[in-house]
Amino acid sequence: MVFEDLIKNLKALIQEQKLVKVSLGNYKGTEANLKNIYIKPVLIKQELLLSFVFRYQTKDITKNFSIDQAIDEISSYVGFKGFRLVNLQTTSENLIYQMNKKAEWRVQKEKVVGREPQSYTHDKQKDRKLSDSNKSYLHELNLTDQEGKVYKNAQDKWKQINHYIELLSSSLSHLPENKNLKVVDMGAGKGYLTFALYDYLKNNLNRNVEVVGVEFRKDLVDFCNEVALKSDFNQLGFVEGTIEDYQSKEPIDVLIALHACDTATDDAIFKGIKDESSLIVVAPCCHKQVRRQLEEVKAKNDLEFMTKYGIFMERHAEMLTDSIRALILEYYGYETKVMQFVSDQHTPKNVMIVGLKKSIDPKKQSLILEKIKSLKSYFGINYQYLERLCGLDS
Repeated sequence: MVFEDLIKNLKALIQEQKLVKVSLGNYKGTEANLKNIYIKPVLIKQELLLSFVFRYQTKDITKNFSIDQAIDEISSYVGFKGFRLVNLQTTSENLIYQMNKKAEWRVQKEKVVGREPQSYTHDKQKDRKLSDSNKSYLHELNLTDQEGKVYKNAQDKWKQINHYIELLSSSLSHLPENKNLKVVDMGAGKGYLTFALYDYLKNNLNRNVEVVGVEFRKDLVDFCNEVALKSDFNQLGFVEGTIEDYQSKEPIDVLIALHACDTATDDAIFKGIKDESSLIVVAPCCHKQVRRQLEEVKAKNDLEFMTKYGIFMERHAEMLTDSIRALILEYYGYETKVMQFVSDQHTPKNVMIVGLKKSIDPKKQSLILEKIKSLKSYFGINYQYLERLCGLDS
C-alpha cells in the first residue's frame, strides 16, 4: 500500500506543479555502475515531461519521458531488487520512502523552508543584465524594431552588449558609493556599448553618473548625441577627438578603451593611471610596437623555434604586450583580470584587461619591476610603450 501511495503522491505533485525533484538511491539492482537516478519536470515544446539523469560511476545519461512513461520507468526501477530509497522533494517538504531488508516500505516526512519551485523550462534562460530590449535607444541604434524585438541580424550584437555588461558588473559594483561617477569611453564608435553602460549604471544600479563617449568621426558623434537626446539620457554625451588628445576637466572614475589600436591602448591606460581611476577597462587591438622589436632582435631563447612562424610571432607579441600592461596596472595598485571579451569565432582580438583600483604594495612594486626587466631581457625588447609613458623604463 505504501508504494501505491508513493505513485499516487507523485502523480498529484506533478499535476499540481509542486514537484521539485525526485531522487532514487540505495540501489541493489544488477545494472553495472548505476548509482542514482535524479528526476525533474521539464516543459519541452509545450509538453510536460520528466527528465531522468541516470548517474553512473563514470558518466551521466539523460532521457526524457512522458508522464505515463516516467511512472512506468520509476515503477520498474524501484523495489527490493532496485532502488530502495525514493525522495519526493516538493516546495514545502520531503517525502522519503524507504524499503527495509524485509521488503517493507516506510515513509518519513520532513518540512523544508525557502525551497524555490522547480522551473519547468528545459533550456536555461540567460540572465541578461539588460533584460529589457524595449528601449528607444536600442531601436535608434537599429538593434530592435518598434515593439522592442531584437532583429535577427542583431542577435550577436545584443549578446555581445549583455556579455560586456555581465563582465563588468562585478567590478562596477565595487565603485565608490555616494559619488557622482565620471565615465569616459575612448573610441566609442557607434555607441552600442556606451549607451548600454550608461543605461545599466543609471537605471539598474541607480548611480549618479556622467558618461562621455570619445570618437574621432564627427558623423558618429553627431548621430550618438542625437540618439542620447531622443532617449532622455541627459548625462550621456559624445565628443569628437582621439584618446591621446582628450582632456577631462574632472578626474575619470571609469576609463574604457575597446579595440584601441596599438599604443592608443597604452595612452588610455596611462590616462587612467594618472587620474587614479577606480576602474580601467581595455580591449587591446594590434601590438605593433613590441612586435617590431621582436622581429628586429630575433632573440635566441627557448621559444625561438615557435616565434620563427609569423602567426606565432603575432600572438606572442600580443601576449607579451598585454602581460606587461597587466603587470604595470598591478604596479600601480590595480587588481587586474584578463578575460575573453567576445568569442574568437568573431574576432581574434578578444582579450579584455580589467583593472580595479586597490592599494599600492611597495614590495610588490619591486618584484614587478624585476619581472618586467627580466621579460625584456629574455625576449630582447628595449621597452614597452606604457612602461615608457609611466617612466618605468629607466
